[in-house]
Amino acid sequence: MNDFYYTPNPEAVHKIQKWNFELLGNQISFTTDNGVFSKKRVDYGSVVLINAFNINKIPAGKILDLGCGYGPVGIALAKKYTERKFDLVDVNNRALALAENNAKNNGVSAQLSIYSSNIYENVKENFAAIIVNPPVRAGKEVVNTMLSEAKEHLVLGGTLTAVLQKKQGAPSAKKLMKNTFGNCEIIKKDKGYYILESIYNGK
Repeated sequence: MNDFYYTPNPEAVHKIQKWNFELLGNQISFTTDNGVFSKKRVDYGSVVLINAFNINKIPAGKILDLGCGYGPVGIALAKKYTERKFDLVDVNNRALALAENNAKNNGVSAQLSIYSSNIYENVKENFAAIIVNPPVRAGKEVVNTMLSEAKEHLVLGGTLTAVLQKKQGAPSAKKLMKNTFGNCEIIKKDKGYYILESIYNGK
């Protein structure tokens, strides 16, 4: 499939699109392209994730948007929470270029560091929160690594917040997160999407 997005360099023929989308009370302008996930609108799972994330329960520090795509989650949160800094990472270079452009167009570039990383490969810091809408089509190993290795990249009291559809593995992801962190809560259910959250308690 030449439109597959979980790859450093998608082969899909470019087709730039521009559109606006309201997130957390802000109108955000996006530029997207073929070869990235959910190119015509912010996907429903990401919207539910953004709305469910509670910034008031996390410690001080940066937030990691893991598998950021063209940047909707990180940009929406940065636009709303202007005092926070964010790292946005993805394996897809086309998506990263779009994220850079979208951050600039929405006035949040100063809050964001955007760089290439295959899961946590180039992630060197620890974060107050990691937020992820895992690329289910990339396979269970990728999804499980994103969830299970998050613990190594969180500060004490930091949270991992993930969205998965029930039919695409949310129950098994919940089990994995509970086994990894010793806790996992479903903080939101919406149209088959589960928002799962674990807190790193130092164990």
